[in-house]
Amino acid sequence: MIQTKKFCGSDFSFKLYMSEHFNKRKLIDHKSKLPLHVQVEEHLRKLICMDKYLKGAFLPKEVELANRLGVSRNTIRQATNKLENEGLIVRKKGVGTRVAEKKGLMTGLDHWYSFTQEMQEKGIVVTNLQLRIEWVPVSETIRNFFHVEADRKILKLSKLKGEESGEPMVYFESWFHPRIGVTEKANFDQPLYSMLEEQYGVVVHRSSENISARAAGTLSRKLKVDGNFPVLFRERFVYDIGDRPVEYNVGYYRSDKFTYSIDIKKGSL
Repeated sequence: MIQTKKFCGSDFSFKLYMSEHFNKRKLIDHKSKLPLHVQVEEHLRKLICMDKYLKGAFLPKEVELANRLGVSRNTIRQATNKLENEGLIVRKKGVGTRVAEKKGLMTGLDHWYSFTQEMQEKGIVVTNLQLRIEWVPVSETIRNFFHVEADRKILKLSKLKGEESGEPMVYFESWFHPRIGVTEKANFDQPLYSMLEEQYGVVVHRSSENISARAAGTLSRKLKVDGNFPVLFRERFVYDIGDRPVEYNVGYYRSDKFTYSIDIKKGSL
């Protein structure tokens, strides 16, 4: 009987991971329009999340990965080059490849969803208390992330979400890359990432995040707190499976409603 295992937090071998997780479906789809190296990269992102490799174990060698995934070593090298350029892995010639020490918080879609879906999994019902859609000029941060010109207006979604009683929990602002084609006619009442996939064929793959604390300030009225009340500020850069920018998102969470937990284990000496 095969037990269910999580990618993060479980110490099981690469061979067991490959046999249990992928025997149910093809490892690599050679008929897919998605390039082979991108498919390999997706598998490697899951692999480096495993507890064994986070603790410092060497990743499988190129030849082993190539044989098990049914691709060339050059394809493996393309995928690992991408991860190395992102600072996710470190390669030493004649020694091996390891997961790099994390300098920031990186999450994949195995670990995050839209806020609505996340709350549903916890049995909490949330609703849109306010929703606004508009085309706006954007900050330098967003222009640089999207690689758009300074005078380009971008679709912005603002959502105040809370309990059915009307008590606010979090305020979100999202900007969408114009390449996607999202308009004000989109159904923003459904979970965001489900909507992007179903209506626009955009599959979000990973995000890079920054988390900090700050005072509610001008958002105090929306969140129904004092201006000096502490909120959790979360900045998210979201990418599709081709590693193209999809969404820039910021969230302001009431600190009396949320605790952000991170499970950290001591590395090997």
